[in-house]
Amino acid sequence: MEDTRMLINKRTIVTAILAVTPAFGTAIGSSADTTFESAAVEPPPGAPTEHKGLETLKKQVVDLGSEIPGMEGRELRLRLLKIEPGGHIKVHSHKNRPAVFYVIQGETTITYGDGAVKSFPTGSMGFANKDTVHWHQNNGKEPVVFVAGDIFQPKKK
Repeated sequence: MEDTRMLINKRTIVTAILAVTPAFGTAIGSSADTTFESAAVEPPPGAPTEHKGLETLKKQVVDLGSEIPGMEGRELRLRLLKIEPGGHIKVHSHKNRPAVFYVIQGETTITYGDGAVKSFPTGSMGFANKDTVHWHQNNGKEPVVFVAGDIFQPKKK
């Protein structure tokens, strides 16, 4: 039973990577962009305020202002993210930045601003809306890899 489950998980990961990779261009690479700009958040006690072990493997962006009237200054952003074992994404808000994600490998544990904790194993999907304040952690022994899509508003330069 265990061997079959591992084989299915490996096939799921490979299938997901093959399905997602064309959206990012060529094979998984090493873009160093780890931008997680969002509304300022007063961190709950114990929440990480810096990233640790986070890497953006790939990123693709569409300027929504040129696509949809009224969306000036917004982007549709899709990223392939990796959190190393023991790593985390700092606490952040999704106010004005709705997002969805799909876990390709590993298990991410999300702690919400109200203290609730939920784990998302391989194959899980989730979302964050305007009321979401949270952070991701990798408490496992393998990297967590997930695809995250959001409507993003970059800071003006």
